[in-house]
Amino acid sequence: MTSIIQVVDYLNATSQLAQTMLRSVLGKHQLDDMLAEREKLNADIQQALDAQTDSWGIKVANVEIKQVDLTESMIRAIARQAEAERERRAKVIHAEGELQAAEKLFQAAKILAQEPQAIQLRYLETLTVIGADKNTTIVFPLPMDLLTPFLQSQKPGVGGGAVSRVE
Repeated sequence: MTSIIQVVDYLNATSQLAQTMLRSVLGKHQLDDMLAEREKLNADIQQALDAQTDSWGIKVANVEIKQVDLTESMIRAIARQAEAERERRAKVIHAEGELQAAEKLFQAAKILAQEPQAIQLRYLETLTVIGADKNTTIVFPLPMDLLTPFLQSQKPGVGGGAVSRVE
């Protein structure tokens, strides 16, 4: 056996080599990969070990990462990263909602612009909704263009009050 000739304690040597390879391979990967892609890491470590132990006549058949111990600072970094990702997703969802609302408001404005009476009815409906609370006092300006259709419909001499426009 080549391992007995080249290495005195091949079990210990293989174990030490495996630990060194583990540190080396894990150091090349992102933290997310360590947690999510263990199969790939196992294969990378197995290939690296096999290349070294082949000259000893030892074949590494399987590598399994049992546990990765993280330092307290790494745990805090993971927590900060996860929080930042949640905030990013919340902002994207909020922005998408704002975009959809703006698109719907634009569509509604186009429809309301086609019929001037529709906007007047919408204005009056809004006042009804606001005035539903009996304890509410509302002071609002009355736009003249809201009254224009009513003022134009009155003819001079009808109803005793003629409306004339001074320019």
